[in-house]
Amino acid sequence: MLLYYMLWCAMLLSSSRSPVPTITWRKINGNIPKKARLRKSQAVLEIPNIQLEDSGTYECKAENPRGSTAFKGHLQVYTLPQWVRMINDTQMDSGEKLQWECKAIGRPRPTYRWLRNGLPLTSQGRLEIVNGELTIHKVQQADSGMYQCVAENKYAAIYSNAELQILASAPVFLPNPIRVIATLGKDVSLDCKPKASPKPRITWKRGDRRIIPNKRIMLLRNNTLKIVNSSRADEGNYVCRAENQLGSAEMTAILWVKEAMRVVLSPSRVEVTVGESVVLSCKATHDTSLDVAFQWFFNQKPINFQYDGGHFEYIQTQSSTVDLMIRNILLKHAGKYGCRAQTSADTVFAEAELLVRGPPGPPGVVIVEEITDTTATLSWTRGVDNHSPISTYNIQARSPFSLGWQTVKTDPEPVTGDMESAMAVELNPWVEYEFRVVATNAIGTGDPSAPSRGVRTKEAVPSVAPSNVSGGNGRRHELVISWEPVSEEFQNGEGFGYIVAFRANGTRGWKEKMVTSADSTMYKYRDETFPPLTPFEVKVGVYNNKGDGPFSKVVIIHSAEGEPREAPSDVKAYGISSSEIRVTWKSPTPGPGKPRGYEVSYWKDMELEESGKKQQTVKNETSMVLTGLEGNSVYAITVKGFNSIGQGPGSTAVTAKTRKPPPAQPPANLHWLQEGNNVSLSWDPVKAKDNESDVIGYMVLLKQEGRGHNQVTRTINPSTMLSLPEGGTYVIEVRALSEGGEGAFSSQVRLVTSSGVRAKSNQCSVHCLPRSLTWTAILLVLLVPSASCSVDSITESE
Repeated sequence: MLLYYMLWCAMLLSSSRSPVPTITWRKINGNIPKKARLRKSQAVLEIPNIQLEDSGTYECKAENPRGSTAFKGHLQVYTLPQWVRMINDTQMDSGEKLQWECKAIGRPRPTYRWLRNGLPLTSQGRLEIVNGELTIHKVQQADSGMYQCVAENKYAAIYSNAELQILASAPVFLPNPIRVIATLGKDVSLDCKPKASPKPRITWKRGDRRIIPNKRIMLLRNNTLKIVNSSRADEGNYVCRAENQLGSAEMTAILWVKEAMRVVLSPSRVEVTVGESVVLSCKATHDTSLDVAFQWFFNQKPINFQYDGGHFEYIQTQSSTVDLMIRNILLKHAGKYGCRAQTSADTVFAEAELLVRGPPGPPGVVIVEEITDTTATLSWTRGVDNHSPISTYNIQARSPFSLGWQTVKTDPEPVTGDMESAMAVELNPWVEYEFRVVATNAIGTGDPSAPSRGVRTKEAVPSVAPSNVSGGNGRRHELVISWEPVSEEFQNGEGFGYIVAFRANGTRGWKEKMVTSADSTMYKYRDETFPPLTPFEVKVGVYNNKGDGPFSKVVIIHSAEGEPREAPSDVKAYGISSSEIRVTWKSPTPGPGKPRGYEVSYWKDMELEESGKKQQTVKNETSMVLTGLEGNSVYAITVKGFNSIGQGPGSTAVTAKTRKPPPAQPPANLHWLQEGNNVSLSWDPVKAKDNESDVIGYMVLLKQEGRGHNQVTRTINPSTMLSLPEGGTYVIEVRALSEGGEGAFSSQVRLVTSSGVRAKSNQCSVHCLPRSLTWTAILLVLLVPSASCSVDSITESE
């Protein structure tokens, strides 16, 4: 096949033609192939990948103002032969008819010839050749060999090869003999299928007598012997003889006729409720000489007891009886259960129907047929009742404001099981709802239907007023009104807002203000003319595009009281230590602007007030202790009241002086005498310096280690007596007391007593700590009987 073909419009090659003509191409009785291309100013038509269908007559037409002319050319495409149908290897019995066909396409049309074993074949005798068809009647062994079909034209020849084998064998039976078991009254077939070639002639005999076909014993075309309505008299040996020209063979079929098997499935129909259990029994009667096997089916499919073992159990009660137990029945277990009993003679099948009563199935699709501001008319289709009549339907709704699905009121109420439509009532206007239906019968409540499409109820005038209307506080001359906003669920339409109405107590006309934001919770009204704490009657209403809704109940709200107007009185201050000053005062006269707390400002004398510090009371207390002050210093102090509005005027400044600081020198030169659990302790007196507070006493701290037990003893003298509890380790520290506070702790004294041992009165130990000792003395007193008193001295460690 040519890859390209080019047609030339030769007259265009002459440059003498003027003006230059316009060239057009067409194909007579067809269309120019889409793959064709024009070249050389359309003078050349090029057809790539030429095919048979491209054959035909093409016309080239040239035109200019002086006239036109046309030329035609015929394109003929030639192809090599290609196979459409080929011959295949074949095996045949002698005497059969062979038909082979081969077919090819090509241009010019191919011719055919046949070869056998490389030699040409012609039609003669049993062999017939018509073009690509070869027929051999009654094939023989001599016809075996390799055959070739040749298709050719002037460009090429192609070959299709196949082998013909003629089979030839004497009859053979496998297996032999055969045993057939039939049941009384049933038809039985005895097959005779020998292997032989050519096909043998078949005869049947019983014993020595040849079988003559009749109405009850028939010889079928496939050589099968069929016995209709078999009986005991048909038992015996049947011989099939096969014979061809190569030999003969016989096959014996031994026939036994047994009693027919019967199977009973009890009960044949049973009704149960979901969750119950049931047992189906399958019993077979059969010839005792035969073994029987059972198999259970559910809706024509075998039960897989391993897979379905949670619900199904196979129980063999006797050799000819089996049970099927179905536990904890579900709706899906309803259907037909079959028992198949099988012997080598026959197979019997019986079925029982199991009906399962349960809660209803889900109703069909829910349709919203009509919607108003508070109602929705719904319809649905019935679901399956699962063998227990539907008693009622429950309609449920869901909205963006509900916690999942909620049951809604209906008209009528209740919705009985014979109904397929109802109206949901008392819905909220301007809310998008989905609806579903749930069916109930005597067994229980079933699964819900699929949700309906979402629909929005119509708009309506608001019907819910704001709640918890209250107010107060604010700045002077302000009336602050607050409320809890109405949920979007109850706004009933677009353009929702609030109407705030108020009037001074005792007046008649209401002032009304519109609050357009649906989320607003407060409104402030300011009027310089009304005094603080003026009582107002207040109510808050609602509105939307449909109109005005209800107002809340009228409540009394007072205008803001303003900041405190008077300063606290009788302010007093005095130092209580070197770092503390106590301040007291009296509240101002009760009235508008009552303080809700107080602020104390303090600064060191000779400094500016702005540099001072401030402390506020907790609630409405009238005293405070200022801490963190410098010792022996004078402070100026003022007090002012405050509330949520602001601060009132400050009191006249008063002064107070902190006390001198306590002595920095700790008690020194501690001496103690321990006798049993009693300790006598003494130390050198502490003398205050000029810039320190005078000593007014001492504090002795006794701590028990490991138990958190502390004991404090105060004394004005530089000595004291202590009593130690039995058993334990104790630490003693001493510090001076002054008007300026507590001084520094002395060095520690550590004592150890043994549990359950009390020292005798004449046992003692005397110790002392030098004035300059800075480390801790540790003494373990072993309480052992002794008549002497020892005095130990601990000297200063270098």
